Parts: sequence; C-alpha cells; structure tokens
Amino acid sequence: MDIINCFLTNKNILMEGALGERLKREYNLSIDGPIAMAGLVYTSAGRKALKELWEEYISIARIYKLPFLATTPTRRANIERIKQVKLDESVIYDNVRFLKEIKAQSGIEMYVGGLMGCRGDAYTGEGALDEKTAKEFHSWQAEAFKKAGVDFLYAGIMPNLNEAEGMAEAMAETKLPYIISFTIQKNGKLIDGTTIDRAISEIDLKAGTPPLCYMTNCVHPTVVYEALSQPFNMTDRVRTRFKGIQANTSPLSYSELDGSADLKCSEPDDFARDMIKLKNDKHLKILGGCCGTDNRHMAAIAKRM
Repeated sequence: MDIINCFLTNKNILMEGALGERLKREYNLSIDGPIAMAGLVYTSAGRKALKELWEEYISIARIYKLPFLATTPTRRANIERIKQVKLDESVIYDNVRFLKEIKAQSGIEMYVGGLMGCRGDAYTGEGALDEKTAKEFHSWQAEAFKKAGVDFLYAGIMPNLNEAEGMAEAMAETKLPYIISFTIQKNGKLIDGTTIDRAISEIDLKAGTPPLCYMTNCVHPTVVYEALSQPFNMTDRVRTRFKGIQANTSPLSYSELDGSADLKCSEPDDFARDMIKLKNDKHLKILGGCCGTDNRHMAAIAKRM
C-alpha cells in the first residue's frame, strides 16, 4: 500500500512523537548547528539515539496495529544551510537511507517522509520568502528527497502563506504525495494572519497537485481545537482537508515556549484525552507528537485510537 491509499482507507494513523527535545534532554546531544538534527546520522551516538526513539514509536504502532509515519530530521537541511557546513545533497540521501533501513526492519506498515521547513523563523515568520522565491529555494531539497526515494514530503511548521504556497508548488513538481503543516494560533490563523480556511483554499488552487492533506505541529491540541472552532474556519474545506496534528504537551503560546529552559509537559492521559477530542470533533486522522511528548504520550494516544 502507498501513503495515498493508506490515508484514504484508514481513520487512524499514528505519527512519530518528539525527537529534538528528547535528543537534547535524554541523550545530551547537541542539535544547534546550521543543519540541526540532520548531522546526527554521521555520529554513532546520534544514530543510536535516533534508532532507539523511532523504535519506541514503531513498537507502539505495532502493538495497536496502526499505520505509522516518520520523517527524516532534516527541517533545517535546506540548500543554504547545507552549504554553510560545506556539505551537499548526500546529507539528504544519508538521512533517508538511515530511516528506510529502520522501516525495513520494522515489520509494520510504515511510511518515510522527507521533512522540510521554512527558510526563516517558524514561530515568528521572520525571514519568510515570497511565493516565487520560495518555490526556487525549496525545489532543491524536494528534488533531493525524490531522488532519495521517500514515500512522501512533509512541510513542518509553516508560518506564512506565501512561503507555504511556493513550498507546495516545489513539492507538487516532484509528483510525490505531500503534506503541508502550519504554525497556527488560537485565533485560527497562521502567524502572518491568514486564516486556516484561506490558506488551504489558496494552496489547493495554486499547487499543480494539491497536498494530500493539511496539518499543524508544535502546538497543543486545545489550541488547535479553539483555532478550528473559529467561525471562519468552520467550513467544509477545513473539515475535509485539515487532517492531522503533531502536538506539544503544553498549551502555552509559541513565544512562551520558544527557547524555554525547562520542558513544559502534561500527563499522558490528560494529553491523550485532548488529542482524541480534537480528532473526533474536528475530523482528524493523523496524530503525532512534538515537544514534550515521549513514548508514554504516544502510547496513550494509540490506545485510544
């Protein structure tokens, strides 16, 4: 089965939980360089940690018989940042190869995504690209993922409509299935003030092939519930196209969480209840975790799914 058929035929799909925060706090690994986590595949400690975390999440999907999505830790590995560290597209190939090896050993229905991100700040929108520049900028990474053989492309925490449009156009040209995940706020809007409904409408219209669906990540489920409950987002378009979340365990705002010295976390059962309420009431089907989540949170979600 490919990811398109998986998406169309399943009401419940599990996505990975947190990687970055756990790599820093549980493994004491540094991920603050220009390409962040993408360089971990070149160290034995990095490979060991990534493998252990993915295998935790895979085991949960196996127990609860859920399809599983995982993405390469490459959100910051764009052409500009890769050049800063004097590397090339082999960074993309090596990350994909490593995750595909884990997929091959998993024994479950699993799909490998190529993770991409905005050029600037995902939480403030600073440094966002216009549509044309974004398409040109992101095409290099999208094509590298296609050559590497990923199952799908995933744009994480996109704060600005124009850059998301250009990213979608670059992804669509690869002919791979892809997902756009927004940075959204309680007011039902992206960081640049675009409503979720309008963002979906614009991207669906402009991209040669529309995304498989839309999601959000790095945000608490109660924040997303409020955002989707705004009258301007209570549309058939949002109901049928907005289908997933990789959630934080804290309901604090992006500005409060970004750079926080301590980990803001809620109990797994409370978090899972909020996730399932969001899923059921707002018609989601892909549930995963972001900052603050670990195997306990993902197991609580999977059990309820």
